[in-house]
Amino acid sequence: MSSQVFELDYASYPLITFAIHDGHDIRPELAEKYNLSDKERLREEDPFTRAFTEVSPNRMVGSRSRFEVDLNRPPSKAVYLKPEDAWGLEVWKKKPTKKEIERSMKIYKAFYDHVHTLITTTIEQFGFALIYDIHSYNYKREGPRKEADPDENPEINLGTEFNDLAIWEPVVGSMAASIRKADYFGRSLDVRENVKFGGGYFPEWIYEHFGSRCLCISIEFKKIFMSEWKGKAHREKVERLKEILAGTVEPTLKAARIVAKQQEGWVKK
Repeated sequence: MSSQVFELDYASYPLITFAIHDGHDIRPELAEKYNLSDKERLREEDPFTRAFTEVSPNRMVGSRSRFEVDLNRPPSKAVYLKPEDAWGLEVWKKKPTKKEIERSMKIYKAFYDHVHTLITTTIEQFGFALIYDIHSYNYKREGPRKEADPDENPEINLGTEFNDLAIWEPVVGSMAASIRKADYFGRSLDVRENVKFGGGYFPEWIYEHFGSRCLCISIEFKKIFMSEWKGKAHREKVERLKEILAGTVEPTLKAARIVAKQQEGWVKK
């Protein structure tokens, strides 16, 4: 368990990468109240996604479990209190007190305060901010040998609903094309837009606060890089997906810079 809320590596760079559900730590005062085991919590978290944030020197990784406070939910839903908040799971043996919830929400506020500063600084420097909001999702919910329908579960889902796509769609297209061209152990990856997820509260909040000056792509990796029931990574797959994601950075940033230069007043002359 850790007292750290998030890890932040700052660099003057227009791409910011986030893995806000990577964390597994919980406050000691809450530990005995959970009805879920570490393994059950891990299954709904996004382990190993911190590795993917390393494609940018400007990155932020959540350290706390989403079962303490979910940074991708609106404030009223950030602490799971009912099974319907958490995929039908009975999270608590004994629900947190009002003061304990308030402490969790201080974590939430600290995160969003830092994000606001980080994005504001990036926009001031570059005229825009490109954000990779990195997640993963389960596709074997009914058992370790039963996979969900691949037609409805792309290997990489690009969530873009909370963006001004009239401006940014060419940049999204550039990223998707870069992924499709990459070799993934002798084949191409199935990457599609807004099939499994369109984006959560985090990109919605970004759009509300920064509008068209940000492009936030919520990248959902199907958990093909790990055993979702055992919680173990397939390291060679993690590394290859990281390499593929790193390969998107140059063409995507190039396209984003072109868009920014086309917008009146975005880029300083």
